[in-house]
Amino acid sequence: MKFSTLNEAYQSREMVESFGGYNHNLRIAENEFYDMTNLSPDYLPAISPRKRRGTYAYAVNAGVHNPNGLIAKDALCYVDGITLYINNYAVTGLTLTNGPKQLISMGAYLIIMPDKKYVNTKDLTDKGDIEATWKSSGTVTYELCRVDGSEYEEATASATEPSNPSHMMLWIDTSQNPHVLKQYSETTAMWVSIATTYIKIKATGIASAFSQYDGVKISGIDPELEQLQDLEGQVSALWDAYHDEDNSGAGDYIVVIGMLDSVSTQTDTLTLERKMPNLDFVIESENRLWGCRYGTALDGSIVNEIYASKLGDFKNWDVFMGLSSDSYVASCGTDGPFTGAIAHLGYPLFFKEDCLHKVYGNFPSNFQIQTTACKGVQKGAGKSLAIVNERLYYKSRNGVCVYDGSLPAEISSAFGDIHYTGVDSNNTDALRNGAVAGSNKNRYYISMKSEVDNTWNLFLYDTATGLWFREDNTRADDFCSCDGKLYFTDHDTSQIRIADEGSVQTEVLSWSAETGVLGMGIPDKEYVSRILIRMTISTGHTVNFYLEYDSSGTWESAGQITGTTMRSFVLPIRPKRCDHFRLKMTGSGAGNVKIH
Repeated sequence: MKFSTLNEAYQSREMVESFGGYNHNLRIAENEFYDMTNLSPDYLPAISPRKRRGTYAYAVNAGVHNPNGLIAKDALCYVDGITLYINNYAVTGLTLTNGPKQLISMGAYLIIMPDKKYVNTKDLTDKGDIEATWKSSGTVTYELCRVDGSEYEEATASATEPSNPSHMMLWIDTSQNPHVLKQYSETTAMWVSIATTYIKIKATGIASAFSQYDGVKISGIDPELEQLQDLEGQVSALWDAYHDEDNSGAGDYIVVIGMLDSVSTQTDTLTLERKMPNLDFVIESENRLWGCRYGTALDGSIVNEIYASKLGDFKNWDVFMGLSSDSYVASCGTDGPFTGAIAHLGYPLFFKEDCLHKVYGNFPSNFQIQTTACKGVQKGAGKSLAIVNERLYYKSRNGVCVYDGSLPAEISSAFGDIHYTGVDSNNTDALRNGAVAGSNKNRYYISMKSEVDNTWNLFLYDTATGLWFREDNTRADDFCSCDGKLYFTDHDTSQIRIADEGSVQTEVLSWSAETGVLGMGIPDKEYVSRILIRMTISTGHTVNFYLEYDSSGTWESAGQITGTTMRSFVLPIRPKRCDHFRLKMTGSGAGNVKIH
């Protein structure tokens, strides 16, 4: 008997040996995952859950915490409510307002904005307000002096030069306006003008809040003192400021540029003020504080400006003495509010949504601002700026961008058609109430809200491989890296968490990984007969497998396995015959798992 010959069915085998990360697009590679929770690049090319997060131990464990700011100095510094803590030590005598803070490091100093306060982290007695105000309560005396505050000998004030002058005799020439101080020289037999004259202002305690070369606004000068009206309401540099060593203030005086014919006094209140501009963002670069402002200035005017403090002196923003250490201010011609600022590769960068301003130069006379039209920082995402391996990452209006000093490039195509916003409508701070980011080692972490379902998502971008990972729905308010660990403040729990700390096992961790559509590329009614998954599961960890057929929306169980010993094995999964399907894996437990 003859039997018909049956041809053996053709079978092929494909290997997936590397993990391709998160990709939320419609068509993705077989080694990529359309959705995931709590996976990490720790054991690439294998899939593995992230490490468990730790919880920072507050100085005071009882009570409700209200973290308002976070920064790393030699130790972790944070603001809890109205109190600043340095390495869990409460800084007394420095009361802050209860609200979000910008914390800026400048040398040993920590600057706290918008409170405009400072503290020396190496000497906690050195703290206080950046701004200062003094008002007189007694007699104020004005007299002509030298730059060091020493008084001149008696000078003759007249419209004509004195007769029979002696060597070094002083004459105030009142025939000119303003009047000019001159000194007689027997060598040349001429009256020589003294180019710059100074006025000593004496009053009890007048120098108690100020130092030499501070820029101080003077107001309240008696209107009858006509020669001093040029000082009224203006900012003057203090060429000298003397405060009594016994701290009584009885012998205090300051020295400013000016001209005065004779000693004058007043009893009306004189006011001295050292001010810091209203600033949207503040950064440190090249031993200066830099800031930007789009909106109302201190005097009520509308500004669009970039500022720099005096070199090495964060208290002074109005010192213009013609020196390389002067303060700096410049107007910007671009429209719209500033959305972020950071120092990158030694240059201050100020972002708007559609451009960035880069400041070149090393002293005020050669500072230049270069404006580049590009994808800037999204409004509300001012905290998304972070540097990883000398490259700057941030959230733009369309996605996450990387900037290496030339032009920004978008790197977030893996998010698919889901847009993430930088603005949270429930928060009143429009500049810093959305996307927040931090960096540690080769990783960029960003917490941002989906515009589709308004849920917050914490993503990790591994710069070494260029892969994205979605962790969970954590909303972070601040990030900072300290001693090799990444800290962040959890908005929902008001705790300071440690993002990549595996030694503190305080978290119940669940993870999941969901593939894209499988089988769409198989022709001629062929199908997938079996999926083999190789993995290593530690004791106590359970992994579940599910399949969804033909986009039904229903996940059917395809198996479960629990680790009993640390070993590697292969789990076979047999899908039903279908047009296409998706695979989902979920895991939980105290152990770990690696899917190879």
